[in-house]
Amino acid sequence: MIYESFSVEETKEIAKRVAEKAKPKDIYCLNGDLGSGKTAFSQGFAEGLMIKDSVTSPTFSIMNVYKGKYDLYHFDVYRIRDIEEMYDTGYEEFFYGEGVCLVEWSTLIKELIPKNAVEINISKDLSKDEDYRLIEVKNYEGFSN
Repeated sequence: MIYESFSVEETKEIAKRVAEKAKPKDIYCLNGDLGSGKTAFSQGFAEGLMIKDSVTSPTFSIMNVYKGKYDLYHFDVYRIRDIEEMYDTGYEEFFYGEGVCLVEWSTLIKELIPKNAVEINISKDLSKDEDYRLIEVKNYEGFSN
């Protein structure tokens, strides 16, 4: 499914609607260049899981846990340089736990991502607008526009 967003608010709303379909044990892989809107998407995703906490990208902590409708295990693996570092995080407990995983920069650990994970790619197109984002969601039975 492909969605277009022309604002941060629209990006968050799309993410919220995607998260409303999430179930325990689901893994969502969020990819895009720096500044593409992954943090805004993550914030909207958390809203969709009824999380009230302020959501930030866990760039330095690698993972944050948020409590909501389901626990959200929010990973940012941008700083992972060796796959062994993921084993040190105990990622398997979360990937196969009872919450929902959102993994930013998942392409860096693609060999660890289950085949049934939902893939989300965000890209910018400055020729359309500074805030324009194309959000492509694969392996997802979501909502229609």
